[in-house]
Amino acid sequence: MSSEREQPLRVLIAGGGVAGLEAALALRDLAGERVAMMMLAPGSDFVYRPMRVREPFAYSVAQRYPLEDMAREIGAELRRDKFKWLDSAARVVHTEEGVELSYDALILALGASLRPRFKHAVTLDDRRLDEQLHGLVQDVEGGYVRRLVFLIPQPTPWPLPAYELALMTARRAFDMSADVSISVVTPEDAPLAIFGSAASDAVQRLLAENRIETITSAHAETPAAGKVEIHPGPRRLNADRVVALPELFGPPARGVPKGSENGFIPIDDRCQVRGLDRVYAAGDATDFPIKHGGIAAQQADTAAGAIAALAGAPVQPSKFHPVLHAILLGGDRPLYLSAHVTGGHGSSSEVSDTPTWSPPTKIAARYLGPFLESGDRAALR
Repeated sequence: MSSEREQPLRVLIAGGGVAGLEAALALRDLAGERVAMMMLAPGSDFVYRPMRVREPFAYSVAQRYPLEDMAREIGAELRRDKFKWLDSAARVVHTEEGVELSYDALILALGASLRPRFKHAVTLDDRRLDEQLHGLVQDVEGGYVRRLVFLIPQPTPWPLPAYELALMTARRAFDMSADVSISVVTPEDAPLAIFGSAASDAVQRLLAENRIETITSAHAETPAAGKVEIHPGPRRLNADRVVALPELFGPPARGVPKGSENGFIPIDDRCQVRGLDRVYAAGDATDFPIKHGGIAAQQADTAAGAIAALAGAPVQPSKFHPVLHAILLGGDRPLYLSAHVTGGHGSSSEVSDTPTWSPPTKIAARYLGPFLESGDRAALR
């Protein structure tokens, strides 16, 4: 392909979360004026979602960044609207407001849909964690909750928030001299097993030090309020409160292939949507099993590299090779966890109480991390 084009490649990015913003930043760096970018997003702000886990414990609210300002600085046009359906043959995206948006290349960064898995449990929604859990934390402080269970469903979503909430609740109870028993029930064969044995062992020790019971390789049901049945094995827990992570599903996206029973978008090792030309996907909407901001960013970088090459930039597209970086909050100090993802567990597992990547933020993203850090260095601490 010629390195020069008469007109910039029109790139439409559907989504204003981690994957969408990382893709836009990567394209700006890799392709520059060879691309003309439009971001399609229904909301007005980018919210730093991983920090919302602290809000029920009276920490400051998660940082918000106006998408309009971010898009302007990146050099992308922002359209406040929502993806409705795709006509891939015509290379047109149809929006909820009835607008037709043409593209030369498309990145779907639509996110996942959240649904309750357990009938008799509070299903967490990080858009309103403070509303959901503030009263629970107050009841723990007052000694009204003596038995608390956190449930992680199967298929496993990103499990780390369950452990953070369990740790923060245990420490708050200890500070208030409240007697509360806390259990985490998970289908994982060890806490945060995706990171490999070194990191998982460290997390298990931290949970034990805080008197948190972990029940692994377990599938739970909630037959009635305050009742948790665990399989395999005839075991039942009684609880004053049951809190669960949601089950994730692919987004409703007519015209986009669905690669699993949960409706996630199938992608290849270059993050191109299988069966569609010049359509890529990144983030929780894809069929990659790990739903995590850092993974979304790496997928976005992969897709951006492929599109930059289409635009004639001197870029050699690379394959998606996932590396996990995560910060576990809730202990005396944060734990920094890293692993290369190979199969169901991490290899080259690392755990440290000091940062092992830079900038040491919750979402480890090649472009978005430094971009946010330069704008507000203190906001993500």
